[in-house]
Amino acid sequence: MPLARDIMIRDVISVSPDMTVEELGRLFIEKNISGAPVVNEEGELTGIVTENDLVAQDKRLHIPTLLRLFDAYIALEPPSLIKEELRKMSARTVGDICTREAISVNEETQMEDVATIMTEKRVHIVPVVKGKKLLGIIGRHEIIKAAMAP
Repeated sequence: MPLARDIMIRDVISVSPDMTVEELGRLFIEKNISGAPVVNEEGELTGIVTENDLVAQDKRLHIPTLLRLFDAYIALEPPSLIKEELRKMSARTVGDICTREAISVNEETQMEDVATIMTEKRVHIVPVVKGKKLLGIIGRHEIIKAAMAP
């Protein structure tokens, strides 16, 4: 069974948290990519940003469902979800819209484990790291290509 290091893309297009959302959108279009790891100046993974993060900026704001109990109103959604939604909708930089808790694997992770992570966590790109240092990425295309190899 192939390992992450065998199938990962090593020449990774990554972005910094300071990049503007507009620059990110242009990069996605120019490079025909759907997501990118977010790295700091030391090359350490700090998050991941995808087309979904860009699209989320243009969605309608979800008004929380309120329950009236006597003279009080209680929101049925946690305030943290509403705060996160507002943060992403008003974002100006990649650091504002990226997912900071990126799901990653190390270079020794087996391909079937990467595939399981992708399907169970519903992610399309999985960064490969050594410690926090970004080594590469694995997308669904790499999984399919490796699975079809003789």
